[in-house]
Amino acid sequence: MQTIFLGDYMKARRIELGLTQEELCEGICEPVTISRMENGRQTPSRSRINALLQRLGLPDDRYFALLSQNEVKIDELQKEITSCNIRRDTKRGLKKLHELEELLDPDDHVTRQFVLRVRASLGWIDGDTVRPYTPTEQLDMLMDAIQLTVPNFALDEIERHLYSLDEIKVINAIAVLLCGCGQHDRAIRIYDQLLRYIRRHNANILQSGGLLPFVAYNYARVLDADRQYEAALELAELGRQACVQYGTYQCLPAILSVMAECYHFVGRDSDSEKLYLQAYYTAQSMEDTDVIAVARREMKQYLGIEPLH
Repeated sequence: MQTIFLGDYMKARRIELGLTQEELCEGICEPVTISRMENGRQTPSRSRINALLQRLGLPDDRYFALLSQNEVKIDELQKEITSCNIRRDTKRGLKKLHELEELLDPDDHVTRQFVLRVRASLGWIDGDTVRPYTPTEQLDMLMDAIQLTVPNFALDEIERHLYSLDEIKVINAIAVLLCGCGQHDRAIRIYDQLLRYIRRHNANILQSGGLLPFVAYNYARVLDADRQYEAALELAELGRQACVQYGTYQCLPAILSVMAECYHFVGRDSDSEKLYLQAYYTAQSMEDTDVIAVARREMKQYLGIEPLH
């Protein structure tokens, strides 16, 4: 697809949303870059193109752009770091994170945001030991990360801005951190704003990227921790339906596990058992060791049963 066609498409969408070039590019690039892109005279890096498309609510997987050797290496490192984070391979993840930082341009705020978000999760190396950051340090890092590309970001005014997928992941990480510190009310307010944002800004496109199941699961988990079980079930069911409808199953085992726990606490143990078994065997097929462990533990604790191997 020619760059000029992409530029025209982005311009039409920007005008449809009533956005200025300055509002769209805030924190990602200079307005002149948007102008040149819309006129077919410049092609930014792929990370910037993707972030701009996501802010516009446009799919970022249908457009082809030639990548430099440096961009290919950055993309490969980001994928490997994400895999290390999921697998809890912290030392390797931090090593690869350092390699990634060595490749970045000073003004690549999009990728630097990724670095800060992952570093807050992985921690830091002290000799031969990996140490976690304190909750206060993590929150500072995550706020620094989101403000790299959304300079005027505020937790109580989330719906004022447009976001890329990575920006929403940073906001989610903030909410998860607050919940872990017992600040359930603040986390719930964040997820309430995020959910409204997703529903308003081209939910079908965002859902296809797995965003709605991701946010619905984390929102349901906070409500579960706050003992709002009926509300948690409603959110988890929304996430489950989105997984099935859009074929994004990464969050499905965890969603089923949250639903199972909530069913137990509202006195529906037969439904709880059914959902725990679904969560357990789905997680086994996906090698999701965290959900496998949670499902086994909670089935035994709440229901006095264990799944068959």
